[in-house]
Amino acid sequence: MKKYKLTKTTKTIYGKTLYQIECTLAFGSIVKGEKGGYIEAEKNLSMSGNAWVYGDALVYGDALVYGDALVSGDALVYGNALVYGNALVSGDALVYGNALVYGDARVYGDARVYGDARVSGDARVYGDARVYGDADIKKSVINIIAGCCFNITAYCGFIQIGCLLKTTKEWDAVIKNGKLKDEFSTPAQRKQCIKAYRFAVSAMKAQEVE
Repeated sequence: MKKYKLTKTTKTIYGKTLYQIECTLAFGSIVKGEKGGYIEAEKNLSMSGNAWVYGDALVYGDALVYGDALVSGDALVYGNALVYGNALVSGDALVYGNALVYGDARVYGDARVYGDARVSGDARVYGDARVYGDADIKKSVINIIAGCCFNITAYCGFIQIGCLLKTTKEWDAVIKNGKLKDEFSTPAQRKQCIKAYRFAVSAMKAQEVE
């Protein structure tokens, strides 16, 4: 017997019709008759395991949530993304492209995971963090609010300041060699960048100690 059904309550996003789900067979902490979030089709949420989509969360395209994974809040999972294991995607987070979120990973807040990125293990990706490309995250991403004008994200030897992503060694070289003029047009921006870099390095060192 199927653990959920698609109801007649719908939402439309980018021309796609998504259907609210309703539990038809109690499992885990979900009771029969409980309404969930929205999916485009049964291909988006496995009928096996304890995987579930809550609240106003949306899963569509060729994305799949399975295992014991949960998607909740206003989160969006789409494209070819996979969320599985004991992973949780919540808040206003977006997971898309070919991204994978699995293990005991948590993606929440306004975080974005996309491209071919992988977030796994006990990693926590949160705040305004952006994880993309071929990033493979097994430890927590550090999202830093440093009192400066740039959003800062640090993980696995990489630091993203604003839209620029470099290794710590690359940032160190750029700053020491006075190359910030090539990246930031004004002295104020360059000063803020150096401040952001120092905060990021300190945060990563603190995480290593923990």
